[in-house]
Parts: sequence; C-alpha cells; structure tokens
Amino acid sequence: MHYSAKTFLFTLLLATLCTAPVMANNIVPTPKQSRSVLIKNATVHTVSQGVLNNTDVLIENGKITAVGSQLSSQINNATAETSDTQIIDASGKHLYPGLIALDTSLGLVEIEMSRPTVDNAEVGYMNPQVSTATAYNPDSELIPTIRFNGITHAQIVPNGDGLAGQSVLVDLDAWTIEDALTPSAGQFHVYWPQIKRMPEDEKEKAKAIEKNQLATDKLNIAFEDGYRYFLSDKANGKEKNQDKDPQSATNNLRWQAMLPLYQGKVTLFAHADSVGQIEQVIALTKKYQFKLVIVGGYDAWRLASSLKEVNAGVIYPHSLSLPRRKDEPVDLPFKIPSLLASADIPFALGFSSDWNSRNLPYAAGYSAAYGLTPEQALKSITLDAAKLLGIEDLGAIAVGYQGSVVLSEGDILDPMTNRIDAIWIEGRQIDLNNRHQQLYQKYLKR
Repeated sequence: MHYSAKTFLFTLLLATLCTAPVMANNIVPTPKQSRSVLIKNATVHTVSQGVLNNTDVLIENGKITAVGSQLSSQINNATAETSDTQIIDASGKHLYPGLIALDTSLGLVEIEMSRPTVDNAEVGYMNPQVSTATAYNPDSELIPTIRFNGITHAQIVPNGDGLAGQSVLVDLDAWTIEDALTPSAGQFHVYWPQIKRMPEDEKEKAKAIEKNQLATDKLNIAFEDGYRYFLSDKANGKEKNQDKDPQSATNNLRWQAMLPLYQGKVTLFAHADSVGQIEQVIALTKKYQFKLVIVGGYDAWRLASSLKEVNAGVIYPHSLSLPRRKDEPVDLPFKIPSLLASADIPFALGFSSDWNSRNLPYAAGYSAAYGLTPEQALKSITLDAAKLLGIEDLGAIAVGYQGSVVLSEGDILDPMTNRIDAIWIEGRQIDLNNRHQQLYQKYLKR
C-alpha cells in the first residue's frame, strides 16, 4: 500500500511537470489604459449605426467617447501631439467591435486527449452552485491564438448532463480570473436529455426511451424542489439554522444557488436542439417564468411562435455542421441563422468548442453566404451576443460602449482577407503574438 501511494505521487508529479509547459502562454497582459487612443480614417463597422467611411474613433479610460469625422482637429492640438494620445492612421482599414465567442470551453480545456488538462465538467447531475470561474485558466496557451482572429471576449460554459452549473463572460487578456471577469447577467446551464442515436433493435429502443424519460423526470423533480425552496425562502426569509445532515446541506447549497433563477434575476441557458426538447424547455419556462435562451436550437426556427411567447433567444452553434437528419438538405445548417432572422427570433452565433472557437468569424461569414446579410452576420457575434448575456455596453462602436475594437486590413468574416492588425480590449492594445506565430517564424528558418 505504501509503495502504491509513492508510485501514485511520483506519477502525478511527472504528469504535472510534463503538462506544465503547455498549460501557460508567455504573453504578458497589457496594463490598464493610461493613454487616449485615436483611430483615424477607418471604415467603421459600428453594428448599431451601419458602416461609416473615413471615420475616427476616440477611446478614453476604456470607453469609446467619440465617433465622427476629423476628431483630431477637435482635440486640443497640444494634447494630440503629446504622449497623452496614441494616434493610429487606419486609412484603408476596417474597424470592428471585438467579437464575442459564446458557448466555449476556452480556459477549461487545454489538450482534449490529456485528462489532467480538462476541467470543463463537474461530477453529478445537479450542480447549479458550480461556476466555471473557479476552473478558468486565463493563462491558457489557446487564448492568444483565439483572440488573433478578432475575438476579445468569451462565454466560458460548463459541460455535463442535467443542470451543469453557471457560466461567466471573460475578456481574453488578463492575469487572473478576477481581472478577466466581465459583468454580465447570471447564466445557468441545463443540458436537456436527448437520445443521441435511436437504436434499431426494439428492446434497445425501449430502454433508450425509458432512460431518457427517467433523466427528464429527474430534471423536472429537481426544478420543482428548487421552486419549493424558493417559495419557502420567500415566505420565511433565509434559513438561520442549516440542517446538519451532509446531504441536506448539499441540497441547500444547490437550491440557494438557484434562487436568482426563480426570482427572474438570471437567465436559464437550455442546451436543446430537437423540437421535442425545445417544447419541454418552453413548458418548464412557462411554469416557473424563467428568462430563457436556447443553446443549440437546430429546430428553433420551427417553433418561432412558442419561443416568442416566452421571449426566448437562441445561441446557434451549428453554422459549420452537417444536417442532423438523413432526409434534410445538406445546406440546411448553414441556412438556419437566416431562418431564425426571418422568423424574428433574437439569436446569436456561437461555436461550441475550445480551440476551434477561433473559427467563429468564419462561421458568421458562412451564414452571410446562406441568407444573412453581412451586417446581420456581424451583429450576431457582437451586439446580439452581448444582449443575450444581458450586457448593454459591449458589441458595438458607439459612445459609451467599451473600447474593445479590432482593426483589420480586410473583411473580418472572410478567411481570405481577414488580417488583424491590432486589437484593443477596454482601450488597451494587446499583444498579438501567439504559439501559431512563433512556430510559423521558427519553421521559416528551417
């Protein structure tokens, strides 16, 4: 027994030493903005007010304070010519709001095939008290490669079954999770039960259906228990005497964490794709008056009236996927964003991944090729994404919004012309160096 323990500790230490180099990047986060930034003569994609040619944008103290023509002439010349203001000539270039990557496991997963570097799910079926903020690694090697494509913020989402926990929104240039956190409305995530592949054998099919129903019932019972706790808390105030039974204490933590959900202060993000799943989630929402966002939403466009009835939005992450059914057109997943737009359902595009979330702007570009206008596609990964998270000052280039912007030589949604020159997050220009660039430079010298 003693030998086994020593062997285990040695193995754990060896694994830690082997994985440590790939768990952190060497890019130093940029200090808080201390100088004003004036970006001149850019083609500004404001998202909220269309495209403005030859326009200037002024960023001060992390916020956009002016958008207009020839702002430099309106700024005191003595100030503009000193180090107090950084002037960027963006003639012939495009300025965009920073992109927001929804439904990612960035910072929770480093190497998918290396279990010690994966911390994106908690054990158990009911974990509303768990937040991804406790596991997020702001020093991940993946982060610099993600933001190189213009992504400045990411929603860090827990995976799992049942009620998986709470997500947070972070900016992608920070020393710690405290620095990275971006204030947003609370976000609870539930993964609605589904039969991923129906067996052909009748007995196996019956077992799959029964298992799925048991999981659904378990979720409904849990939400009902949480609601009863909410009613008790509302009637009697917060409990002063906690039950000493460990299991009861654990349940109290869970139900206590869920109180804001029943109070209407936070949003339920329900991961569901099929008509059946979405209908069950809508029924749950009506019963408890939850604020609802559907994540997945492959069939959401088929239930437009029901979703509007509960004021639900959709995060659609399947823009580069194949059809879910054999008899569907091969390009249906590409068209669904335009179908959501035509049905007037509030939606944003996501990319359910860690490293692959870098492809978010190209997924939006693909949607623009299949029915969305370029303006709608850009809005779906900026302003609309921010709104689904309850944020009112992110995702557009307008006075009062955060100074998180991206300067590109070409169309940010086009992989052939997208070439990012600079990125500012809350007015601070970040370092665009990353592992990809380092390896590229290395092998040029071979």
